[in-house]
Amino acid sequence: MARRKRQEEHENYDRWIVSYADFITLLFAFFVVMYAISSVNEGKYRVLSDTLTDAFLAAARTMDPIQVGEQPLSTDQQAGEFAPFDTPEDVKRLQEQLDEGEGTGVPMTGPYVPPLSAIATRLEDTLSGFAEQDLVNISHTERGVEVEMKSKMLYGSGSARLSRDAVAALRDVAIILKPLINNINVEGHTDNVPIETIEFPSNWELSAARAASVVHLFTKLGVDPSRMAAIGYGEHQPLASNDTEEGRQENRRVALIVLTSEHERELKSFGEPAEGAGGESVGLSGLCSMARSGF
Repeated sequence: MARRKRQEEHENYDRWIVSYADFITLLFAFFVVMYAISSVNEGKYRVLSDTLTDAFLAAARTMDPIQVGEQPLSTDQQAGEFAPFDTPEDVKRLQEQLDEGEGTGVPMTGPYVPPLSAIATRLEDTLSGFAEQDLVNISHTERGVEVEMKSKMLYGSGSARLSRDAVAALRDVAIILKPLINNINVEGHTDNVPIETIEFPSNWELSAARAASVVHLFTKLGVDPSRMAAIGYGEHQPLASNDTEEGRQENRRVALIVLTSEHERELKSFGEPAEGAGGESVGLSGLCSMARSGF
């Protein structure tokens, strides 16, 4: 029996169309993706930009607890802080005054020295509460900036121990004085009422001890002790008559003087050896000691 001859299949020449269709589909998808990427969503872009800005420019984070309200400063922190100028304009204006030598026309060199007017203003602001009670008087004289503090603001009767309120007020003053290079005199004064105790045989000792107590406090608060002098005048430089109680209250005082450069030069020349005195001289420290001892 003869086998039936298998009929040959015709070759399909259209198979490439399937591959071509797949390629076109992928190409279309590619262009759709590219179009989507090129279209910027402004809202999302702004959110992303703000997020990155906050992340890179935000303040440094810390694990320390956050202080709510004002935190009291330690003595070292208070003594180390000095901010006499609040704005760049203040700094520029005062620097111009310094460059002009405070009106002398002579440029100033060396360490920075704030104008005495700026020091006086700072002290007035710091002690304004006591000034309103007529306990403090601040003036600008040819000696320098003088701060006169009544004794009842600082001490008890017949005592040289500073009160708690006095320490707080003088701590604020020390913050102003610490960065300065001016010399500082602290002068004690009393009324003419005699005192005779084991600690204070006379008003000389009382006035000198009161001045020294202020100097000791300033030294503890960081003011350079080599710039300070404690002087006791007793009752011998009154401001008012000692015949009335009001006058005696005026005379019982401690004066703080931030000296000008001119007055410092006068004091130094006054303490130099005198000619024809056999080579002996009395310096500033000797004069202060003489004042304290009642010479």
